[in-house]
Amino acid sequence: MITVDSDGVTIAYETRGPATPERNAETVVFLEGLGYGRWMWRWQAAALSSRYEVVLLDNRGTGDSDAPDGPYSIAQMAADVDAVLSALDVDEAHVVGASMGGMIAQRYALDFDRTTSLSLLCTSHGGPEAVPTPPETKQRMFDVPDDADEREVIRYKMRPAMTDAFFESRDDLVSRIVDWRLASDAPEHARTAQAEAVAAFDSSDELAALDVPTLILHGTEDRVLPVENGQLLADEIAEAADAAVVFEEYDGGSHLFFIEQAGAVNDRLATFLNNV
Repeated sequence: MITVDSDGVTIAYETRGPATPERNAETVVFLEGLGYGRWMWRWQAAALSSRYEVVLLDNRGTGDSDAPDGPYSIAQMAADVDAVLSALDVDEAHVVGASMGGMIAQRYALDFDRTTSLSLLCTSHGGPEAVPTPPETKQRMFDVPDDADEREVIRYKMRPAMTDAFFESRDDLVSRIVDWRLASDAPEHARTAQAEAVAAFDSSDELAALDVPTLILHGTEDRVLPVENGQLLADEIAEAADAAVVFEEYDGGSHLFFIEQAGAVNDRLATFLNNV
């Protein structure tokens, strides 16, 4: 684990893969969702690090990064990404983001000039035209039983992000995810600051300015950010004359479809990145 200063905030990151001083390997940076640490990408990192230099970072407020008092903004978190890539002397990177990480990825591609391609998973352009998180999911994610212990709180909050079948049949993995989250989740004040940054995010009027190849993947049964958001995002980006945009749905996929269907998602990401 390495750190870099981003405007007074310490951002923790790690790299995997065949990086060399001559930077012969292309770089892929992964950006995770609200409250989650960099463990979230362990399946994708393992699949891609034989060919790519993989960069994993903890968003501000999460994991080994500083958790300053809010407010936070998606633009600040995009600047944190640039601080990491600058420290690594990376001139170009494929940027992969899920959920809040997909919002950071959009902002990063709009504000900085290192992006080679975008892969946006289970995310949204935000703003009034986006399809909101259903009220019952919001309640489940932010209101927990008073008598729940730490493990029960995490399990309770994350259930809408998974399919019922996965949650009930893969208790071994769910328990490991709870362990990882206990070790690295954003504390409550930082989680709130991240949530407020997500609520304030709106890139819809800017997306036509994107001119990099973009892959958008979304589960059809996403109970956190409904699948319609993926299509809206693709439509807005496609207005750019030079943008190549692909939108694909994962049938029955949850918000965490890239964990539940990791093999298929890894193969799709590899194919996309190899052909950019």
